Amino acid sequence: MEDYGRFLALLVSALLVGFVSVIFSLVWVFHYREGLSWDGGPREFNWHPVLVITGFVFIQGIAVIVYRLPWTWKCSKLLMKFIHAGLNTIAMILGIVSMVAVFEYHNARNIPNMYSLHSWIGLTAVVFYSLQLFLGFAVFLLPFAPVPLRAALMPIHVYSGLTIFATVIATALMGITEKLIFSLKNPAYSASPPEATFVNCLGLLLVIFGALILWMASRSHWKRPPEENAKVLRPIGGTPEGAEAESTMTGGSNADKPDLRINSEAARKQNLKLDEAGQRSTM
Repeated sequence: MEDYGRFLALLVSALLVGFVSVIFSLVWVFHYREGLSWDGGPREFNWHPVLVITGFVFIQGIAVIVYRLPWTWKCSKLLMKFIHAGLNTIAMILGIVSMVAVFEYHNARNIPNMYSLHSWIGLTAVVFYSLQLFLGFAVFLLPFAPVPLRAALMPIHVYSGLTIFATVIATALMGITEKLIFSLKNPAYSASPPEATFVNCLGLLLVIFGALILWMASRSHWKRPPEENAKVLRPIGGTPEGAEAESTMTGGSNADKPDLRINSEAARKQNLKLDEAGQRSTM
């Protein structure tokens, strides 16, 4: 890997900043906001920032760059797909639970739902994240989609994933600011009490974490290299491109062997080309 030391420094920095952000969210709700519970009160609402920062920000950020970890390049691509999908699934579950906590709290207190820009963008992010995860399973994890379709959709999948990740961080910043404005009365948020300063620092940590993840995910020289020995992808029940040629070679004349070898080699090169196209960014 080119600039391995720089990548490792950025990775350690991102993990440290992300972990500290999760700790900050817990300190916020336990030290300043009464802790956590599931009773329809303010402590149930406190699950929202904790789960969003833990799942939708930190775990999703790790899922974005998991293909870029050089010590995983010896692992099979299928295994890394399962890890990527698993991390995103965990993030989605935590995000949905955080949404349920907010709606139950609002309903218990007769507070209107979905009236703020934060709630609009947040729900939109959850919906698109769910669609992204579903399409990722259907197209890239399950062996049904044809290879040209995967190669065509991969840039869209990558771009939408990075966009959703950036949107989630922006939504989290809006949410913690909104919470401080509504909750801090005496002294008010404008007076910069300790809680306001502490949570503002949490917001800065989220921005730094997002910037580090997006930087690592957007460097082309840090992407996972193509698999040199990748097998030609094929539909379930089918035979690999070039396999029929090899079978024919065993029973055909020697005059046909060069052409069949060329067909098999061409199929292998086409698969490598599609694999490289599929890994153009984070994948």
